[in-house]
Amino acid sequence: MKVVIEFYRTRVADDAHAVIGREIVEAADLDAAIEIARLLARRLNMPQWPDAVAIADADGATIYSSVIDAQADINKGPTS
Repeated sequence: MKVVIEFYRTRVADDAHAVIGREIVEAADLDAAIEIARLLARRLNMPQWPDAVAIADADGATIYSSVIDAQADINKGPTS
């Protein structure tokens, strides 16, 4: 399935967020898309470390979102 993965920074004061990275990828299922997002969060060249990720399907509906810690375990490879 084709998914859009967006990485963003959040501002605690008003819960605003700014997209700092976006990738369109093919994934076998949602679990694979989440794993790809975790890998990309550590490997993409983004202007800042992302605070959160959202995954949307081809129609633009959000199918997953989560707070992430991309900087943690920066040298750790994929878990699967």
